[in-house]
Amino acid sequence: MPVIATEKLTKDYLTGFWTKHPKRSLDSLDLEVHENEVFGFLGPNGAGKTTTLKLLMNLVFPTSGSATILGRPVSDTSMHREIGFLPEAPYFYDYLTAREALSYYARLFGLKDHAVVDRFLARVGLTEARDTQLRKFSKGMLQRFGLAQAIVHDPRVVFLDEPMSGLDPVGRREVRDLILELKKEGRTIFFSTHILPDAETLCDRVAVLARGRLQGVGSVEEIFHREVHGVEIIFELPGGGAPPADLARTVTRTGSRYRAEVGVEDVYATFARLEELKARVVGCSEVRPTLEEYFMKLVDGANQAKQAGGGSQ
Repeated sequence: MPVIATEKLTKDYLTGFWTKHPKRSLDSLDLEVHENEVFGFLGPNGAGKTTTLKLLMNLVFPTSGSATILGRPVSDTSMHREIGFLPEAPYFYDYLTAREALSYYARLFGLKDHAVVDRFLARVGLTEARDTQLRKFSKGMLQRFGLAQAIVHDPRVVFLDEPMSGLDPVGRREVRDLILELKKEGRTIFFSTHILPDAETLCDRVAVLARGRLQGVGSVEEIFHREVHGVEIIFELPGGGAPPADLARTVTRTGSRYRAEVGVEDVYATFARLEELKARVVGCSEVRPTLEEYFMKLVDGANQAKQAGGGSQ
């Protein structure tokens, strides 16, 4: 049985001042997330990711379709004791300290042991700031506090909406490490993001959403079929000499080294010429399109399909 499942989940919002017109934010989403996997929900801004999370949290109600978590409908309030949620832009009472605020959230779940609060603050790296008011926290510190409140009650399933948004590289690494720790503990993590390298690093599987419609589900390699475009060879020449102009289709110099990009079929011939030049080969790697390029292909395909279908819904 999937931990999270949606069936034809659809959400329309009414727009317009005088005449209300429905705008479809999510269109017939069918999705299954399995136990103890990190599942990435990818899409550009406005794709419907946050709407999906709000529907799963029962904060808004579907126009049609259904969703279950841990085999129970999302409207089952008792099930919510077993899930944790960090929204994209959380708001916390500014004048409480980190310890006071987390103690409040812990008490909502019947937890009154201050040692539990201190343990989770330490887990997100906020021990030294536990007696500091939240209004003095940086964006990264607030995000880490938000993660603490999402997991303080040891939930089985954790939902994170853009958890890396606005974080510096150190903050992003800390959040990634925490997500991997939660997975090791046997939890299921569902997080939305538009930062593709984070999804590639963390996720067992991903789903791509564009224009409110699911474009595909699978591993990163299954979704983004990145064919090899060529091979990059990094080399040095003796005496600081320059390579011949016809060595490769592109040759660039960085310091004392050269980077040559050649077609896959020309790799061995290029190596033979480099040997004739007495070059020292430093590295060799495949050239593939970036995840961002494939991501935009999927989004563009969804936009074209929407226009072919008659524009807005």
